Amino acid sequence: MTEALGSTATPESGRPEDDEAAKKGRRGGKRGKKGPFGRLALFYRQVVAELRKVVWPSRNQLSTYTTVVIVFVVIMIGLVTVIDYGFNEAVKYIFG
Repeated sequence: MTEALGSTATPESGRPEDDEAAKKGRRGGKRGKKGPFGRLALFYRQVVAELRKVVWPSRNQLSTYTTVVIVFVVIMIGLVTVIDYGFNEAVKYIFG
């Protein structure tokens, strides 16, 4: 079976420095060198970067979505109420 192009798996690279790094279990790159506050700052920067990518709804869309959710919840409450009432009456009929 052949490996895909760009695969990160490197069987037996043959380089001694790779073998030593693998044995010691060190992390590569910047991640291994930062302390807890550095990692926290990196996390915060990544959160802010992701929030900038979000497409926020307009006020009109937001009111439409809110109305749809409220109507759906009211319909589901009515459906569950009717089913509950039906089961209640069935139990009263069966068990007296």
